Amino acid sequence: MQIGVVTDSASDLPADLVEKLHIHVVPLDVRLGTMPTEEVRVLDPSAFWKLAAATPELPETSAPSPGAFYDAYLACRDEGAEAVVCVTISSALSATYEAARNAAEAAATEIRVEVIDSRNATMGEGLLVLEAAEAAGQSLPLETVVEHVRAAIAKLSVFGTLDTLDNLRRGGRIGSAQAFIGTVLQVKPVVEVRDGVVEGESRQRTRARSLKYLADKVNTAGPLKRLAVMHAAASDVEAFCAMLTPEHLETPMVVSFIGPVIGAHTGVGTIGACFLRA
Repeated sequence: MQIGVVTDSASDLPADLVEKLHIHVVPLDVRLGTMPTEEVRVLDPSAFWKLAAATPELPETSAPSPGAFYDAYLACRDEGAEAVVCVTISSALSATYEAARNAAEAAATEIRVEVIDSRNATMGEGLLVLEAAEAAGQSLPLETVVEHVRAAIAKLSVFGTLDTLDNLRRGGRIGSAQAFIGTVLQVKPVVEVRDGVVEGESRQRTRARSLKYLADKVNTAGPLKRLAVMHAAASDVEAFCAMLTPEHLETPMVVSFIGPVIGAHTGVGTIGACFLRA
């Protein structure tokens, strides 16, 4: 069975992988100051972060319309797909999952679509999309691909360390992490995506300590199938990558920018690590 793969732009997948694996990415809307969303949407992440640094307002995001997903599903059909698997950002963080499901119902007479709530964000979602693309490339039945991706969710971990607390305080989608940092001023918190929402995981006093803490999470996680590092224009991301020595890694590490969707809530300088256990 030929299966198309669709996701949303919160997955932060690098453009080269999207192109290589023929993944359809539905963009969330991002607003930044007075700049039209159509212009913000097409900015590459490095250009976005330069613009964000010069804009006093914080970025704001909103879910795609069902119509945007509908168009992506039909594009897969037109490319020869017999079915589609769509992986979205956690339903606890965005209305994107519901938009994707509504579109799947609307497209039901055109092509079968299975929508998976990743319960994750950024490259945590992205690694699941890569799992979907890998399974789809093996011409497996749709049910098998969906079962494989859903099983991978339990093996996935997503951690990040923040360089600024401004976006996190004002973003409104951070679960109990707000209480976690609410009374602490001079910290570099480590957060994780847990049960679909962002939670506080550790308080570190310096940037160096937070990065070492994050690296230790990766290096002690055991054998890994996939590993991704993502960052929001962090100048020390290469130094962080050099600290990573996982016990075993089946696939090449992916390094990507945190795009506007997730970056709107984490802020510039954020570094994250996502890993899928073998």
